[in-house]
Order: sequence, then structure tokens, then C-alpha cells
Amino acid sequence: MSLKVDVQQAIFAILTLITFLGTIYSVKNHTYLDTSDPSLTHLPHHLHQTHYFATKANLLNVLFIKRAWAWTSSAFFFLWITSPRQQRSIRSLSKWALATAIWLVFTSWFFGPALLERFIAVSGGECTISLPSGATLSIPSEFCFTKSSVSPYTHPYLFASPLLLPEGQWAIVPRMRRGHDVSGHIFLLTMSTLFLADQLALSLRSRSNSPWTPAHKYAVLYTLGTIAIWLFATYTTSLYFHTPLEKFTGYLLGIAGYALIRMI
Repeated sequence: MSLKVDVQQAIFAILTLITFLGTIYSVKNHTYLDTSDPSLTHLPHHLHQTHYFATKANLLNVLFIKRAWAWTSSAFFFLWITSPRQQRSIRSLSKWALATAIWLVFTSWFFGPALLERFIAVSGGECTISLPSGATLSIPSEFCFTKSSVSPYTHPYLFASPLLLPEGQWAIVPRMRRGHDVSGHIFLLTMSTLFLADQLALSLRSRSNSPWTPAHKYAVLYTLGTIAIWLFATYTTSLYFHTPLEKFTGYLLGIAGYALIRMI
């Protein structure tokens, strides 16, 4: 069995185990937040005062998870640029380009709304805004798809119902709720981890034939560190956010994205 297979299988097994056990723990101990419930999502996580990673403002989320593909790309290019010349293949660059396209299609744009947003809509989701009073108001879906800010001053016709609105100027960006909100974090973390494992395996397999330069050693360590951060981020997401089914579908989509990348 090749070293490449060993590395990929080991990281895949760890990733799967973390996602599965974290989800089981979140159900048993009621630690997760249903991000599809509009009555809950505008509130702090119920464990935010005792569990640091239960708040979206934690440094792991702000500095790393929200910029996950940028960190993944930096690890990939660090490895690729410092690899021996014969290993800097167009195939590896093509894999990164396809992975980037998959990330964009699912999370940012696909001839309009991203695929993850379309999933929410077709599964019964509604575009909602959480008013400062705590009330929830449904509005047309296009406001969520375009991520437009709304307020009684810019869109007064949306607030025609007799709701108690606070005084002063305020605006809210609406979100799709109530449908099946596939965990975008689990999707991207899964695909990123497996993609980097694939690239790392190439370096480990060729080490005996092409000794590493000092720069490439640092690149390997940087990639290992990035993978470790993604595994930990998968653990915290599995523990504190999304329903079990939303995490499971995010995990499956991440594997599907990686499978497409492997076809190159």
C-alpha cells in the first residue's frame, strides 16, 4: 500500500470520526444551534457564556473559517511553488482551479444565487428578517439572493403590517431560514481538508526521490498545521452549529466536491 493512500485514508478517517462523534455529542448534550430556526438565529448561542467556540465571534471563526479557502489556497501554493520543478504539474493547478470553482458555485454564485442558498429555497426556506423587537418578518426571496439591506426607510412597503418598529435609522440584511440549511462550513472544511491531504501526500510520496528543500519543509509543516486547524474547526462546528442532518449533508457535499477534484 502506497504512502499516498495511507495519508489520505488516515486524514479521511479522522475527519469522518470527528464529524460523527461531534454530531452525536451535540445531540446527546443539546449543544448545537438550529441555524434554520428564525426565532433562534438572531439570538446568541445558548452556550455562548460558557463555551468560547459556541460564539461566532471566536477567533477560529473570524480569522480562519470565514477565510477558509484563502488559507487552503495559500497552503496549496506554498507546497506547489517550493516543490521540485518536475512536481509542479499543471494537473495540480487544475485541481485547485476546479476546487475554487466548486467553492464559488456552492457558496457564492451559480448563475444567480449560490447552490447552498437554492437548496434552502427549494426545501421550503423563506427569506426573513429578524426585527430589533425579536419579531420575524418574511419578505420576497430576491432580497436574500441579492443580500440587500432593508429598512422601513428604504423599503417601507415591506413593513406595512402593524409591527412595533423601533425609532431611529436601522437596516437589516435578510437571511434564508426554515429550509434545509446545508452546513457550508462542514462542506468547505471537508473539501479543503481532503484536498490538502491529497497535495500533502504527493510531497510525502516523493521525498525519497527528491529531498526536500528547507522552504518545502516549511510548506509541509504549514500544510499540516492548516489541516489540523480545519479538523479542529470541523469539531467545533459539529458541536455547536446546525442540525445533525445539515451537518451530514454538508459532509457529503464536501466529499462529492473532493471526488470531482480527484477525477482530474
